[in-house]
Amino acid sequence: MSISCGMRIGLIVGLVCFLFIATMQGQNLRYVDARDLSMVGKACSSKEFYHRLDTVLFKKLPSKVKYLSTHSCGLAIGFVTNSTIVAVKWIVKPDKPSANLSAIAQKGLDLYIKHNGVWEFAGVGIPDLNENSCEGLIVQNMDSQSKECLLYLPLFSEVKSLEIGIEEDSSIFPLQYPFKKKVLIYGSSIVHGAEASRPGTTYVAKLSRRTGIDFINLGFSGNARMENSMADCLASLNADAYVLDCVPNVTAGQIAERTAYLVKTIRKAHPKAPIIVMQSIAMDIGNFDAEKKNDLRIKNEFIRAEVEKLWHAGMQELYFIEGEKLIGYDHEGTGDGIHPNDLGFERMAACLSSQLLDILKYEK
Repeated sequence: MSISCGMRIGLIVGLVCFLFIATMQGQNLRYVDARDLSMVGKACSSKEFYHRLDTVLFKKLPSKVKYLSTHSCGLAIGFVTNSTIVAVKWIVKPDKPSANLSAIAQKGLDLYIKHNGVWEFAGVGIPDLNENSCEGLIVQNMDSQSKECLLYLPLFSEVKSLEIGIEEDSSIFPLQYPFKKKVLIYGSSIVHGAEASRPGTTYVAKLSRRTGIDFINLGFSGNARMENSMADCLASLNADAYVLDCVPNVTAGQIAERTAYLVKTIRKAHPKAPIIVMQSIAMDIGNFDAEKKNDLRIKNEFIRAEVEKLWHAGMQELYFIEGEKLIGYDHEGTGDGIHPNDLGFERMAACLSSQLLDILKYEK
């Protein structure tokens, strides 16, 4: 009897689940609520532990921005353990499935462990495609030395609960905050993380691990439109610097209308904090589509013109980053012609880290 492709896939998935259950049953694990550990990457405290912003506090924000702020992109749980295994149980309220996302990026978890002073990938929490309640083994067979861990949360889902499993006789406690300073990055789906393959591979997360600076992800997919209410929100958040990566979501007219208010509002609240305005990356969707290429060119010109106006008016500590070279020139840096893939995000992080360190005058 022949076996169809669908049956083969079903058998493979069943075997993986069987092996996972067998492995977990062979371990004596205890689970710790992640809320008892360290939250990393949050702009400010909020009633909802896994939300990026307090949507009750910022009542005037657009409803879509409020919804997207419940997504846990950029957030990570920090802990130290000597366990040789790390497992997880978590529940999410996911956004609708997207062609731009892997399941791991949308509602999975991503573990990094510090090794010789460098944060290295250790494993992922693979979600159940058909369930919001997930359970998984991230890594095992490690040594029993104390390990500093960062567990990145889903990019495009709201986390409802999270427990971290370790060996019953091992220790776990909150990680001392791993990053210094605080830099807010406000932007589009590119900041939010589409199309990173894992929660830890966005350019914002990479910048934090690479520089040791706390880059805070305030990406709102499709909704970085520089509204006055968002400007007021950003100005109310204390940070050492502010990065504005909004061009992909706004029209040229909106850039002309809203840039000055956004920058001036932040500057009034934070007189000495550097404000960095970015152009859009050179999207590959415009390689052959002349209309799209021209639209992006115009928007990038408009944002440059607005920054130059502010410079001429005497604005200090205002910086500008061009977008042309951020993902390279070989047209291999996006997944869909718009959003960076992991290669594109790596190139963005490599390009931006040196520029931002220079602007911020921080030592690496």
